[in-house]
Amino acid sequence: MSDLRVIVIGPISLVAIGVFLVAERVRPAQRRPLIARGHRQDLLFTVFNATLVVPLVTALSLSFSEIARTSLPWIVLPRNGTVPRWAATAVIFVAMDGCNWFAHLANHRVRVLWRFHELHHSQEDMSVLTVFRTHPLIHVSYLVALIPAIVLLANGVLPTSLLVVYAATVAFAHSNTNLGFGPLERILVSPNFHRIHHKLDGPQDVNLGFAFTIWDQIFHTVVWPTPETIRTDTGLPGRPLTVEQAGPRPRHFAVLAAPSSLLVNGKHEEVYLFYALCVDPKDGKLSVLLWAYTAASERPARLSSLALLPPKLVYQCGLDVKAWRTWIHLRPMP
Repeated sequence: MSDLRVIVIGPISLVAIGVFLVAERVRPAQRRPLIARGHRQDLLFTVFNATLVVPLVTALSLSFSEIARTSLPWIVLPRNGTVPRWAATAVIFVAMDGCNWFAHLANHRVRVLWRFHELHHSQEDMSVLTVFRTHPLIHVSYLVALIPAIVLLANGVLPTSLLVVYAATVAFAHSNTNLGFGPLERILVSPNFHRIHHKLDGPQDVNLGFAFTIWDQIFHTVVWPTPETIRTDTGLPGRPLTVEQAGPRPRHFAVLAAPSSLLVNGKHEEVYLFYALCVDPKDGKLSVLLWAYTAASERPARLSSLALLPPKLVYQCGLDVKAWRTWIHLRPMP
């Protein structure tokens, strides 16, 4: 496996988020205080995801790709000299977005997945930071988006700059802005388009696209924006999860540590999930350990230990304060 360094939050990402936050003040879908409860809460989720969740997601992604390439080598198409690399890259990009659409649909239609995904939909003060308001385990469902890149690995790869643009597009779609893309909205997901997906009093298994609206049009899950939907309220009916907008105080850390309701011993229990990443000092193998406990349990119960990365691989992560970025570094041992 080659040397891989992933910048989680770098200067470009911070600048993009800053521009989107300014746009929210200039063209807001809903007027809010400069620093609303939802902003503070989703900032906590942003820090949590950038420092703790991304290492897990990176490890899972690399493991999935490595296993697919070694165990199923026939899925990797051979190099086709007649197909330009830019064309293969474009196919990967569009197919990846389509896979994300199907995973997103599953998160709404499969109850087990919805129990994790509903955290993202619980935000009543949507902003660009809401894109980071996710349960750490829901990212497993989006591993399917790696398949196009694996299949066309020999013909083209997605450059980092394109992935940054893709991530920025998805983040901007969550912004509290009343902006659309005009005629391009028939192709690209805008904040006005995606806000309908988070609508409080309507179906939320519509407008599931990440970057392109074509998938919703093909599978008849599209609802086009109207003047009424642009400023619609967002969140979950009845507030099934703890949210920072409930009560006189925001209870930010209570929301951050909110449990998921899972089926335990035949009945629904409130279950808290934790994970830890460990590196074996003997062989350098990276593993993830999962624990869970219910409100009635005396101590956490270890669920499993899952080896993620092959031996002789060094894992590092850190915070570069001067460069304003967090990073992950995965490299083979000599």
